[in-house]
Parts: sequence; structure tokens; C-alpha cells
Amino acid sequence: MPANLSPDYKKAEQTYRAARDDRERLACLRDMLRTIPKHKGTEHLQADIKSRIKQLSDELTGPKKGGARTGPVHVVRPDGAAQIALLGPPNAGKSALHARLTGSRAEVGPYPHTTHAPTPGMLAFEDVQFQLIDLPPISADFFEPWLIGALQPADAALLVLDIAAPDCTDHLDAIVKRLQERKITLTKTWPADPSSAVEDDDARALDPFRVHLPTLLLANKSDLNPSEDDLAVLEDLTGIAFPSLSVSARSGQGLERLGQVLFDKLGVVRVYTKSPGKPPEKDRPFTLRAGATVLDVARLVHKDIANSLRYARAWGRSVFDGQQVGPEHVVEDRDIVELHMR
Repeated sequence: MPANLSPDYKKAEQTYRAARDDRERLACLRDMLRTIPKHKGTEHLQADIKSRIKQLSDELTGPKKGGARTGPVHVVRPDGAAQIALLGPPNAGKSALHARLTGSRAEVGPYPHTTHAPTPGMLAFEDVQFQLIDLPPISADFFEPWLIGALQPADAALLVLDIAAPDCTDHLDAIVKRLQERKITLTKTWPADPSSAVEDDDARALDPFRVHLPTLLLANKSDLNPSEDDLAVLEDLTGIAFPSLSVSARSGQGLERLGQVLFDKLGVVRVYTKSPGKPPEKDRPFTLRAGATVLDVARLVHKDIANSLRYARAWGRSVFDGQQVGPEHVVEDRDIVELHMR
């Protein structure tokens, strides 16, 4: 039966996809349940939404009286310009890459499963930072159940493979399939890629909880047995193609390019703010995505400013200095905005 989802429901679903924390997701889920058409064609989706509302409500409420939370925290709050999850099979060098890129103290060892809990670290690129989360390995016979929750807030994934390993193709196939079974889809398309638009149809709307992670394949240990044909052979054997970068955690080869690649593929836009009569604050920009507006900038500054925003003055490539613009003006990278409230 067709779902015939209403515009209000689709808007609530889009807001859910863009939500950055659990309280915001819970509010969106309640909006989705309130606005979804109630008929046989949406019964399964209604049940899924109710289940997720209960799960999030229980998590936000915390342990019952007399109880206590135990074990490590498996979901890392997003920070920086984007949260990027590091995925890979055992012994691919994932933790070594994380340590080299972020300066973290991720445990590194010549044996499998050295990573037991999410390990965050920050990768600096110019005046922005990307949050890299090192996660336990994935293989045909090993998968931490809590990984699904840990991947929910991620904006993208770095899939680390030992490109010269004889079982590299098996590892790639196993990782993609095991995540796919758990509603995590690794995709080759990225936000700044013109071909990445996904049709907003009922089929996608009926699976709103599937996570689509733009993925960059990092061909690690490329300094040990370098071959330009390795990636092409991998694609031919598996039929799986992601944009890729040849790197080495040991020598640092190729890692200097990673920040720029992430910045470009995610469509990151930096915006600096200023107060009237004062210079712009350029020590730490607000980071958004291509297509964001002045109103989006105001929301990042403070929700009260966004609610009372009247107009802004902007400096940048698409405006003359100090030009007055409205809340819906689209900002560009390195723009400066001066927000004026009612």
C-alpha cells in the first residue's frame, strides 16, 4: 500500500536526519509520529518510530533510582567541522593512522582488536578541525553491536584497508555487507558531489532510519608494496567503488592531503562573525555546509539571535563590503557576517 506521506511528515523526517543530538532527535521523532498518516501502509514505520522514541527517552532519562551506568560511553558527541568514523578490518593500521593524524593515544599493536571503545581525536586543517573517531574493527566474524549507535552522529567514514593484504577483497566485502544488514550504507557520493542527490520518494521515506555514510577509502601501507593498479583490481574483484587515497601510517605518505579532501568533499563553509564597529573574530570560524544561509549562521551563534534576526551585513566574494543581506542569503567560504536583531 502506498505510504502517501504528507509534506509535514517529510519535513519532520528531514529535520530528524539533520539533528545533531539525542534531545533534538527525540523531538523530531515525536513530530514524525504526530504527522505520519495513520493507515495500514505506514503501520511498520509507526511501530519503528514508537520503538525509537522509547529507546531515546529511556537513554535520556538515565538509570532508574538506585541504578548506575556501567561500561564505556559508545557515542561521541560531535565536535568540529564534521565527525568522521574510522572503519576497517583487524590489523589494517586504522589506529596507527588515527594516532598519527590526531596525536591521540589510541592503542596501537601488531595484533587484532586493540580498539575496544570509541577514541576521538581532532585533525587540524587550516583554521578548522575534523573529529576523527577510531572504532573497533569489523570482520565477517566480529562486530560490536554498539557500533550502530556510535555511527549515528557521523557525517562520513574513512574505510581503512591494507591494500596489499591477500584477503583485502574479503574484508571490504564483509564490512560493507555487515553494515548494510544493520541499516548503515557506505556510499561513494559526498555532499559536495553534484551526482550525490538522492530522490525524495516514498521508498526512501519508508526507511528514514537508514544511515548513509559518504565513504573515502584509505589504502594504507601503500609504501610497503606500492602499485597504482591495486585499487583498480580491488574494484574489479568486489564491484565496490569509493573515492580513494593512498596513504601510509608509518611514513605519513599521502596524509597531508586528507584535510583538504574532507573539506572539499563535505562542502565545508567557514563563516566569521563580527560586532558593529569591531574587527571579525577569526580565531575560530563557524562551520556549515554549502548552501547554508545567514539564518543558519545565527542558529549556530544562539537560538535567541536566530529568532530575532532582522538582517545582516556581509563581507565576501559575492557581496560588496558591508552589504545588507536578508536571513536567507546564502553564505560562502570565508564570508564575514554582522548579525542585526529586531
